[in-house]
Amino acid sequence: MCVKQVSIILENVPGMFLSVSECLARESINIRAISVADTSNTSTVRFVTDNPEKTVNVLRSNGYEVIENDVLGVEIPDHPGALRAVLKPLKDSHINVLYFYTYLGRGESGQPIVIIGVDKTEEAVAALKQNWVHTFGNEIYAL
Repeated sequence: MCVKQVSIILENVPGMFLSVSECLARESINIRAISVADTSNTSTVRFVTDNPEKTVNVLRSNGYEVIENDVLGVEIPDHPGALRAVLKPLKDSHINVLYFYTYLGRGESGQPIVIIGVDKTEEAVAALKQNWVHTFGNEIYAL
């Protein structure tokens, strides 16, 4: 069970992300999670939307170079130390966490959700399931 992440690289100039946001808004695409990492000249924007396929088509048709990745959508209880329940099984399975960021919605249990990029996605899903960690698939797009 994986989630589709869409990434683009933008120049670090005022208004670049506004243009992306407007493209998606015109097509009624809702950004549900977003992460921006910048360097001196560019920013890598990673996001999860409510319709990843449409997102890719809209961005490409507007001239953006799009990168698609499978990432994890993971429910994390809202208490101190809860992140350990996710990170420890990944470490024990020799899976490297590349990045993570928060998702704006919550699962049926009401717990927070994080998006996690890892180096071995399928193995990560299996390791988390073995340790009773709830992961999301396509159902995340409707939250």
